[in-house]
Amino acid sequence: MSHKRRLCDCLSFISNQASHDVWAQSVKSQRRHRQKDPTLEMELDQGKMDQEPGRPTWNRQIEFTLAGIGCAVGLGNIWRFPYLCYRSGGGAFLVPYLLMLLVMGIPLLYMELILGQYMRRGPVHALAKACPLLKGVGLATVAISFIMCTYYNIIITWGLYYLFSSFQSPLPWQSCNNTWNTPNCTDHINPNTSSHSSTASQQFFNYRMLERTGGVEESGVLRWELFLLLLLAWILLYFCIFKGVKSTGKVVYFTALFPYVILLALLINNVQLPGAMEGIRFFIVPNWEKLLELEVWVNAAAQIFNSIGIGFGSLMAMSSYNNFNNNILKDTLAISITNSLTSILAGFVIFSAFGYMSHLQNIPVSELAVDGPGLVFVVYPQAFATMSVAPLWAILFFFMLLCLGLDSQFAMVEVMATSLMDGFGGPLMKFLRHKEMLVLAVCSTAFLLGIPHVMQVGIYVFQLMDHYTAIVSLMFLAFFEVLAICGLYGVRRLSANLKEMTGNRPNIFFRVCWMFVAPLLITIILVFTIIQFKPARYEDYVYPPWAQGIGWVIAMASIIWIPLGALHTLWVLPGSFTERLVKSITPYALENERGGDTYPNIAVISSLGRETEKPHIQTNL
Repeated sequence: MSHKRRLCDCLSFISNQASHDVWAQSVKSQRRHRQKDPTLEMELDQGKMDQEPGRPTWNRQIEFTLAGIGCAVGLGNIWRFPYLCYRSGGGAFLVPYLLMLLVMGIPLLYMELILGQYMRRGPVHALAKACPLLKGVGLATVAISFIMCTYYNIIITWGLYYLFSSFQSPLPWQSCNNTWNTPNCTDHINPNTSSHSSTASQQFFNYRMLERTGGVEESGVLRWELFLLLLLAWILLYFCIFKGVKSTGKVVYFTALFPYVILLALLINNVQLPGAMEGIRFFIVPNWEKLLELEVWVNAAAQIFNSIGIGFGSLMAMSSYNNFNNNILKDTLAISITNSLTSILAGFVIFSAFGYMSHLQNIPVSELAVDGPGLVFVVYPQAFATMSVAPLWAILFFFMLLCLGLDSQFAMVEVMATSLMDGFGGPLMKFLRHKEMLVLAVCSTAFLLGIPHVMQVGIYVFQLMDHYTAIVSLMFLAFFEVLAICGLYGVRRLSANLKEMTGNRPNIFFRVCWMFVAPLLITIILVFTIIQFKPARYEDYVYPPWAQGIGWVIAMASIIWIPLGALHTLWVLPGSFTERLVKSITPYALENERGGDTYPNIAVISSLGRETEKPHIQTNL
């Protein structure tokens, strides 16, 4: 037995030595093909050392693509895109929208996926490695994603309420003969109707589902129906993602693909309605005078930015679970183009319904009363009420909203879970023991923070948070993210990272967009957002100053991490202020100052060499 043990030891030593020799030859071969830039070469070696050998990956690459599509395609495609298109003159909006997709949406998504896949970390640690001075941008993306997921699930809650209410005929918002209707309720609005009147659909939303109070000053009571539906929404979300890829990888096949079946069914039904062609004509025929307005171009750029999800950190977190040599360009094109095609498909569905509504009300399409969330929960349900087999179309539509909402929620919850695991994985696992418990803790916390939205004052809280988070915070966040990656980390380093992963550098189009076009456009959007900023309001209600102050506190809850991160980096780095400033814009400066090992041991290197062949392990995705 002792001879056999010695023989096994010898064979193990020879195997390890052989692995080391193969790895050494591979590194030498790679270095011979690199540019003769010692600084860049050292940074690439540092990046290779930081690749986590045990980082779990997707079972199949198509699961990442579908999850990315599910993250990007959401409720904004159904209501925000048609609303902005309607407000910007219909077809005139499509011209700047498609142009912004080409020069800003696709390049910036490509940038995020490259960094996430190369660093193999969530947004917090990826940006801390790439640009220590702006490491707070990573923390800010986690903060804004978590804040948004606390109130984004309220839309899913409302969708569930409408879904369950659709299992009856006639639909409850079809007439004014209900206990919650007021004397000024009307079944249809026409030019002769009083401006103080409201439709049955509006009153169902405001007085039956929300039972809203007169303003944010009146909190009202808890809406127990909405409270239980909010709990159901979080339970559905948890059981979709708690087992990681084993559950989510299967769920996204349905939640990402089924909405297209419903959209196509709705489109086939809508185009047969009287007046539908007038709505579609408004959607596709440009009003060329609108193209001279700067606001139309800014809205198009903002919609691309918000819809794809640049600045939220969600797609960066998901790409960190890719195989190191994955072809990111294919995923980028699949996610961004599918997202925009979905918006255009939804536009045909919504505007055909607009044409039908204008026919019923005998007014032009341009004079319909269309608002943001009201498009989904007021205008479109009102169109359902006059269709044949109305309950069936309502059930299909709101079930589609549920699928779209859950897909987006997957990504926002995953940002928080991934960041906690990257930063505190060891201590958390000692305390919670299982990753499922971490996801449960995140979901439970977000559920508790969402309770104010299901009180009678909830719609005012929702509108306040959405205004100061999705509009104010996101623009600042996006500006500093592009500054950190394209400006300080640099296009040259980003290109070298891509070449190390795939063997090819990005073409000249992407490099020009990263260097000049995208930073310029985002700066214009930020400046325009600041100049044109208007305080939050809901319909005719204007929030009091103290509520606006709370809104700015909500906005600062994410933005504040950017200056705090910069101050912390300058504090911990050694040397004079000038030396600290130079080090703070040097990739991996914080890790180098910690005195980490310059080269890892052979076991880690060997496992990195087999990165693409490692067994698939479940993740939180």
